[in-house]
Amino acid sequence: MSAPRSPAVSATGLAKQFDGLDAVRDVSFTIPAGSTAALVGPADSGKTTVLSLLLGLSRPDSGTVALGGPESGSGRAIGAMTQERGLCPARTVRDEVRVFAAAAGVSDDRVDGLLALTRLDTVAGLRVRMLAPGLRTRVALAIALLGDPALLILDDPFAGLEPGERAWLLDYLRGHARRGGTTLYTSQSLAAALPAADQLIVLGAGSVVYQGSPRRLRRSHPDRLIVGASSPIALATMLAARGFTDAVMRPDGRLAVAEASRLEIEAAARDARVQLTELIPEPVHPDRVLATLTRTAAPVMPTPYGAPR
Repeated sequence: MSAPRSPAVSATGLAKQFDGLDAVRDVSFTIPAGSTAALVGPADSGKTTVLSLLLGLSRPDSGTVALGGPESGSGRAIGAMTQERGLCPARTVRDEVRVFAAAAGVSDDRVDGLLALTRLDTVAGLRVRMLAPGLRTRVALAIALLGDPALLILDDPFAGLEPGERAWLLDYLRGHARRGGTTLYTSQSLAAALPAADQLIVLGAGSVVYQGSPRRLRRSHPDRLIVGASSPIALATMLAARGFTDAVMRPDGRLAVAEASRLEIEAAARDARVQLTELIPEPVHPDRVLATLTRTAAPVMPTPYGAPR
């Protein structure tokens, strides 16, 4: 049995108000070193507020934050990308990254390597104001990677990315974890967040409404088969006798069955002497699950650092 990994990010009881209204409240989570976590929620759920508290850009009204650990290494613990991106529109891409590199004591060779890594070398001479949103996001990512950080904290890193750019970033984050690095990133879309995430932290109205693995969330919101039958009650009874108890009667008289396969439903129907009239897959889209988790949340206030997303 492997030893538990030390935490790279730890938040305990974080709370923050603006103008007397809650932005986040009682937010607690731990992210082990060498893993990738997604902080997911709709707009104004508190994601950016949490990241600003983690990065010290805002002070919590209560609660504590701890970043880094033995694996982080001195001087290279954190690379951050904020929602604002913080880029100068008048500079070229190469000059923009070099400005941050000089402040961090990083060589121009490292800059050139990162421009190639983030696929910005072909646009390095363009001014930032000429770039599409996805390219600006990649410039901000290149700046975040300058110090070869073990811990990445990225606010909405998929914003504006084309499918190919998103695939590249997901692959990079997986590789970062394999190398022992840790990433916390935000997303408004659960579907976009899932491919790289080991851990999910779902926010609704500033509070954690789900925390755990994507697999556990999937088990609690399974895909279903929609079944039309001559006797739905007899079919549901037979399925329950075989251990398939998650069968919900819909208003139109059809059954929505989870966990049972098509063959298992057909076998149950034969034994119950029930005729099936239709059997249609109904995959549950991850963003539908997100809406279900967060739909009862009350709105929170935006923050000076940008709306808490």
